[in-house]
Parts: sequence; structure tokens; C-alpha cells
Amino acid sequence: MGHEIVGRVVRVGTQVRDVQIGDRVGVGAQADSCQGRGGDCEACASGNENYCTIKHIGTYNSRHYNGGKSYGGYATYYRGPAHFVIKIPDAISSVEAAPMLCAGVTTYTPLKFHGAGPGKKVGVIGLGGLGHFAVMWAKALGADKVVVVSRSSAKKEDALKMGADDFIATGEDSDWATKNASTLDLIISTVSNTDMPLGKYLDLLRLDGTLVQVGAPDDGLPGFRGFPLILKRIKITGSMIGSPSDIRDMFQLAVDKNVRPWVEAIPMKDANKAILDMEKGKPRYRYTLVNEPEVKAGL
Repeated sequence: MGHEIVGRVVRVGTQVRDVQIGDRVGVGAQADSCQGRGGDCEACASGNENYCTIKHIGTYNSRHYNGGKSYGGYATYYRGPAHFVIKIPDAISSVEAAPMLCAGVTTYTPLKFHGAGPGKKVGVIGLGGLGHFAVMWAKALGADKVVVVSRSSAKKEDALKMGADDFIATGEDSDWATKNASTLDLIISTVSNTDMPLGKYLDLLRLDGTLVQVGAPDDGLPGFRGFPLILKRIKITGSMIGSPSDIRDMFQLAVDKNVRPWVEAIPMKDANKAILDMEKGKPRYRYTLVNEPEVKAGL
């Protein structure tokens, strides 16, 4: 929370060209990168600012180049570098756009990078804020089949409504990994628990399959056998949010394919309750905190 911001532009600097006063814009989890200020930066120069290791400035709880602290969206106003401020298409509401700026692009980017689309079968592990986006992006990109993997079938109906073609409930079928072995080309893992059956997830991949970990377990990934990697040339990799260009591409896909996240608007005054609800797993599937006075004023 606090790092997916949507609002109206009220002031711009003299060198700003891409946005103007009155534009409805958003800022994701990243507020700035080095952008070559201190010398050559391969990531920034190639449009992969989200992988800048020289100066990656978070939108919340970080430090800008001028020494000022980044406070994210817990404020009436936000000021930040224009390069990371993205215009929001008219077809996407502010409530829907906000969660796209972090959870949305975090799942869109690896799907796009690893070629999710026609001819590919995609698995999504975990159906939460991240996972529900992954399902919808995979379908929007044209994947032949999208399969959700979860511990129980409690969210199966939701998954199918989002566009999933199949659902695997690992806690309800002890033979799930064998039955579904070598059926997927790409897996997006959104879960963060350290006891996940990673080895069995790898068994689901076909030759040259890829598992992308976007959830971040505090205590690291669980151990697994090396032979699945060797026998099928499987890859395990990760992915981090997305660049400004990725966010623009994601927004365009959402417009073109009418991708609508499952989101609930919550008044900013109820932020503490929203955090408690998140810890209990109540959201279906994302909350957007709304500054009501600013919305009424058209900001």
C-alpha cells in the first residue's frame, strides 16, 4: 500500500513534456532510477529502469536524489520525476488503474517477456491480488490455456470467471503433480510461503519450460531436486515490477482486451482496517484506497 498512486496533475516543471496540468496520471512502485546521471547504466539505457542497480528509488519509504524522502500515496499531494508518471487511458477508471501500477505490471511484465500468447500454456500459482491479474493478462495475451494452481478449490469459480481454463487444487488431490506433469510452458508463481512444493511445480513444466517467481518469500525459496532442471532444460527466474514503458503497454492491453481487475474502493480513513483485511486474506482481489475530498474536488 502507498506505492500505487493515481491523481490529477496540478503542477509541472519547465522540462516536463509528456504530461500536463489536468492529466489523470499514475505512479507505480518505482519513483526514479539513475537514468544515466552518474554514468553509463545498462538497465536504464535499455528501457529496463526497474532493474537499475545504481539508484532504484521506491515510491514509498525511499530517498530522492535531492535527499527528500518519498512518502508514496499517503498524502494529499505527490511530487516526483515525470519520467515515472504515466498517463492513464480514459477507458480505465482510477480505482482499476491504481492496482495495475504494481500488482498488475508485476505479472504482466514476465508474461510478456517470456512470450505468453498463442501456442503457450500458462500456469498461475496462487489466486490473490497478483495471481488474479496474471490469469487475466495471460488470457488477454492469447495463451492457449491458463491453469490456476491453489491449495483448495475455494476460488475455483472466481478463477474460471476471470478466464482460467482449468484449476488444480493441490490440497484435494494427492496425485495432482503426476496427473498434470509436463503440461505447461510457463508458470507465474505469485505465492510467498517457504513451504510451497516447488519441486512438484517444476514437474508441471514441459521441455524448456520456465517458472517465474514474483512472490518474495521472507526466508527464501524451498529446496528442490536438480534433475527436473537438467532433464527438461527448465529455467527458474524472477521478475521485478515493470518499467514506465511496460506500464504503458499494459494499460494499452487492458484497453484493447477490456481487462477489468476485481477491485474494491475503500475510503482512505479506513486504511487501517484494509491492512487488517489484507492480512486475513479477505480482499477479492485488490483494495484501492480513495482520498474522498480530492475525488469530490476532481483531483
